Amino acid sequence: MSLEKALRIVDERFDWCVEFLKKMVSVATVNPPGENFGEFVNLFAEELQKFSEVEIVEVPQKIVEEFRRDLVDHPRYIAIAKLGRGEPVLEINGHYDVVPPGDGWSRDPFKPVVENGKLYGRGAVDMKGGLAAAALAMRALAEAGTELMGSLEILAVPDEEIGGVTGTGYALRSGLVRPRWVIIAEPSSVDTIWIGHRGALWLYVEVLGKQAHASTPWLGENAFTKAAKLVARLEDELCRRYSKRRSSYPYDDERAAHPTITIGGETRGGTKINTVPGRFVFSIDRRLIVEEKLDEVEKELREAIDSICKEIGCRTRIEIVNRLPPALTDPNNELVEITREAIEKIVGRTPKTVVCSGGLDMWYYTTRGIPTITYGPGPMEQAHKPNEYVELQQIRDVAKTYVYIAHKLLAKK
Repeated sequence: MSLEKALRIVDERFDWCVEFLKKMVSVATVNPPGENFGEFVNLFAEELQKFSEVEIVEVPQKIVEEFRRDLVDHPRYIAIAKLGRGEPVLEINGHYDVVPPGDGWSRDPFKPVVENGKLYGRGAVDMKGGLAAAALAMRALAEAGTELMGSLEILAVPDEEIGGVTGTGYALRSGLVRPRWVIIAEPSSVDTIWIGHRGALWLYVEVLGKQAHASTPWLGENAFTKAAKLVARLEDELCRRYSKRRSSYPYDDERAAHPTITIGGETRGGTKINTVPGRFVFSIDRRLIVEEKLDEVEKELREAIDSICKEIGCRTRIEIVNRLPPALTDPNNELVEITREAIEKIVGRTPKTVVCSGGLDMWYYTTRGIPTITYGPGPMEQAHKPNEYVELQQIRDVAKTYVYIAHKLLAKK
C-alpha cells in the first residue's frame, strides 16, 4: 500500500515541485566560473530539510586549485539529502551547474516561466528538472511513511559541465558517498534508459615550422600547410579505420556505435598576414565506443600522427587535455531491469536501453564497479540550447519511476 500512497503523493505535491524547480532555475549557477553555488545549495537544503536529512560539504580549495586554478575564487559545494539509514544506498545524482545562456533567447533565461506544460529557463532540462523529480520522489516516499532497508540519497553536485572532477569525482574519492546503485537524473527522456556513454580523448597537436617574412618564404617552413597535409591524411586514414569498428551495444544514435574523430574544433597559430607561420595548433576530439580503452586509443593516435609526419616531413608536439573513459552497466543488471519494469508500469511504454552518444558522470561510478544508469526528464535535445525547457509531465512520470525503483530496491517487504 505504501507504494500506491507514495505515487499518489507525487501528484498531490507536484505543484510544490514546479515551484521548487522555478526557484532552482532562478539561481544562475553558470559554470564556468561557478556563480551562486552557495546560494543554490542553501536553497536546496532549505527545501529538502522538510522531509530528509541534508548535509552541505565545501570542496576543499586545494582540490579545486589542483584541477582548475582559474576557478579557485569560486567555492564549490556538494549537497547530500538522505532518507532512511545505513546501507544499501540508492543514489540519485544530479548536477546543478549550468552552461552560460548564450544568445538567441526570447525570454530571460533565469526568470523561469511555464507555458503549455513546459518550464523554460537555463538549466530547466540540464538538469535541474532531474533534481526536482528526485526531490519529489523523496518527499513522496517520506510522506507515505515508506520503511526503507537502507537509504535513498540525492547527491547534488557542481562542475559536471567542466568534467565533474570537483563534483561527483570528489564525492566518491573522499568517501562522502558509497552507493550500491546509482541513477543519474540527466535528461534521457521518459522512454530511454542510458546504460552507458561513449568515452572521449581530447588533445592538441602543435605543428612546428620556421617563421620567416612572407616576401622570402623559402627562408621559412610553413607550419600551417604542414598541418593541412597532416589533417587531410589523418582524417582520411582514421575515418576508414573507424568505419570498420562497431560496438556490440545499441546507441541512442546508431551512428555513434562507431568511433569518431573531430579535428579542428580549436585552431590557433600564425602572427600576421605577411609572416610565414612558425607554428600551428589544432585540436582533436576522439570519441570511444564502450569496448575501447583510452590508453590503446591514445597509442593508436600517436602512432598515426608519427607515421604521417615521417612521410610528409613534419614535426609535432602533442598535449593531452582530457581523458574520459567510456561507461557501461550490464543491461541485465537488476537496476536496469527494475527501471525498465517501472517505466512500463508508470509511463506505459517499453523503454529503449541504449548507450548515450555523449559523455556523462557515469564513469566515476562504473569504473568503481557500481551499477549506474542515467534516466531523467527531457526532452534531451533541449540541453544547452536557447529557450531551453523541460516537459513538466516528464518530471511527474520520472518522479513516479524513481519512487517505484526505490520501493523495489529498498522498501521493507
